[in-house]
Amino acid sequence: MTILEQDYEPQEMEQDKIHEFARLAKPTVSVIGLGGAGSNIVSWIKERGMVGGRLLALNTDANHLEISKADKRILIGERATGGLGCGGYPEKGEQALKESINEVKQELTGASIVFIVAGLGGGTGTGASYALAEALKGSGRLVIGVVTVPFAVERVRLDTARKGIRRLKDACDTVVVIDNNKLVKVAGDLAFAQALGVANELVGVFVKDITETITTASLINLDYMDLRTIMEKQGIAAIGAGWGQGEDRIEKAVRIALEGQLLDINDLTKAYGVLIHASGGSDMTLGEVYRAGELVMRAVSPKTKIVWGAKVNPTLEGKAHVFVCLTGIESNFLAQTPKRKFGRLKIF
Repeated sequence: MTILEQDYEPQEMEQDKIHEFARLAKPTVSVIGLGGAGSNIVSWIKERGMVGGRLLALNTDANHLEISKADKRILIGERATGGLGCGGYPEKGEQALKESINEVKQELTGASIVFIVAGLGGGTGTGASYALAEALKGSGRLVIGVVTVPFAVERVRLDTARKGIRRLKDACDTVVVIDNNKLVKVAGDLAFAQALGVANELVGVFVKDITETITTASLINLDYMDLRTIMEKQGIAAIGAGWGQGEDRIEKAVRIALEGQLLDINDLTKAYGVLIHASGGSDMTLGEVYRAGELVMRAVSPKTKIVWGAKVNPTLEGKAHVFVCLTGIESNFLAQTPKRKFGRLKIF
């Protein structure tokens, strides 16, 4: 063996070691849609494509599950519900998930980040989301709940959702809450179906962008530890998204994202952490990306932890998209609804 060959062999071994460490260190993401609303959001992501994550749809309603789109569909609680759904009873949803927990856990083998996506207020989403989060607690995974809650006029469902969030908050690292009542301000002029689609799209974009930025090469990468720093054991979180175009597109996008976030936050400056993600066409500059972070920094406390990422999206030429996630926040939503006094019904 020549001296040159002797030098080459250790270098080759070192490269192999680096490659193996990189393979093992690469985070794997699973996104689980539970119930009708959760499965709809997973279907939305599946139709648009997502790189770096696996999509699962879980439901007790066999008919709805049949039309859902995902990498894997699982009918949970066959014995408990017979494929007919939970009838709005969270305890049945919890029982259904526990019945199928071994199959679900098998599908999550190797996942380091799990998004639990659900609409709260009904049976499957409310009960099964908590049961799954509780089953994953202490597993070393980062477990992030992303949930929508009903309109205020749906009083019984709203109370169910509020109780569900309190339980979910204790089982997940972070629970991102999207309050449909805020849609009235953000998308009140849209048709009903379109307005509900705004919440689904916001959740879909949030999960899709985080997954792709963590698992694939981006202009500015978020890594697994960045996400863990902001979201580990941080309770309630809120998200907002904004789009802009023209010379001040970043400023417009950030303003809309902060003003249009879909949860009633008591005090923005009390947020523990902020995750900022900016995307734009090939014409987006580093200065614009930095500007997005600078504008958000002005809105929060100097002690707030901030992480940010950015990627180029060819479909956004001339435009900018920014989403923010504020973790460790306080919201009036979880406060008990005061009792109302009812008088005679007046018709006018």
